[in-house]
Amino acid sequence: MVIDAVVAFFILGVICQLSGAKLTFSDGLYKSISMFLMIAIGLKGGIALQQHVDIALLKMSVLVLIFGAILPLVAYPLLRYFGGISKIDAGAVAAHYGSVSVATYAVAIALLESQNIQYEAYFPLFVVLLEMPAIITGLVLAKGSFASVNGAFIKKELLANQSILLMVGSLLIGYFGGQSVEKLSPFFLDLFTGILALFLLKMGLVAAEQLSSLRKNSLFLICFAILMPLLGGIAGTGLGVYLQFSAGGIALMAILGASASYIAVPAAMKQSLPEANAGMSITASLGITFPFNVMIGVPFFIALGQYLSV
Repeated sequence: MVIDAVVAFFILGVICQLSGAKLTFSDGLYKSISMFLMIAIGLKGGIALQQHVDIALLKMSVLVLIFGAILPLVAYPLLRYFGGISKIDAGAVAAHYGSVSVATYAVAIALLESQNIQYEAYFPLFVVLLEMPAIITGLVLAKGSFASVNGAFIKKELLANQSILLMVGSLLIGYFGGQSVEKLSPFFLDLFTGILALFLLKMGLVAAEQLSSLRKNSLFLICFAILMPLLGGIAGTGLGVYLQFSAGGIALMAILGASASYIAVPAAMKQSLPEANAGMSITASLGITFPFNVMIGVPFFIALGQYLSV
C-alpha cells in the first residue's frame, strides 16, 4: 500500500500526539503557514482566471453559492432531530459543514497534481465563494430568522474575515498582476507542497488532540461527521457532473462539498453565537471530518471523478 507523502505527514502528526511526543508549533508559525496556503491558492486561481472569465463562469459561481447555502439545510435536521442537539448548536455545526476547509482542498490539489489529473484552474474562486453562504444560513437556522443576521455582522465577520480577504485579495493580484506574478512563483507556487506537508503535520497534532474531547453525543457526532461529508461529497459530485467538469473538477467539487470549515466559520460563530458549543463544532470538523477526508474521502472522490468522466 502506497501512502501519498503529503498525507503521511498528517498521519505522523497524529502518531506524535497520541504517543506523547513533545512536538510543538508556535502560534506564529501556524498562522504564517495558514496565510501562505490561502495566498498561494488565491494566486493560482487569479492566474487561471486571466483565461477563464466569461458568462459561463458567472453562472457556475451562482450555482456554487446556492450549493453552499443548501448544505447546512441538510446538516441541520440531522443534528437537531436525530442528534437531539439544541437549535443554536445545530445551526453553528451546520454552518461549518456548508463552508469549506482550505487545507482539505489543498490536499486534494496536491494529490491531483501528483497523479497528473487535470482540473479546472478557476476552482480557487469557488473556494472563496463557499466560505460565505453557509455562515449566513447557519446563523439563520440558529437564530430562527433572517432578520437577526444584520448588515453589520456581514460587513465585520464576512467581508473583513481574514481568510476571505487573503484569498480574494491574492486572487485579484493573480488576475490583475499579469506576467509580474511569475516572480512570486518560486515562493508561493513551487514551495506549495512542502509548506502543505508542514501544515498537515500540525493538523495531525491538533486532530488527535480534539479526539480526546469527545464526550457527550460522541457516538452520534462521530457518525454525523462521517455521514455528512459523504452526503455533501455525493451532492458535489452531482453538481460537478451537471456542470460538465473534468475528472479532477468533479473530484474537487465533491471534496468542497465534503469538507468542513475550522478557520473562517469558528471565528464568525464566536462573534455572533458566543453561547454555541464551539468545542462540538471543532471536534466534529477538525477531529473527525478532516482526518476522514484526508485519508479516505479525498482519494475516494478522486477515484469517483475519474470513473464518472470516462
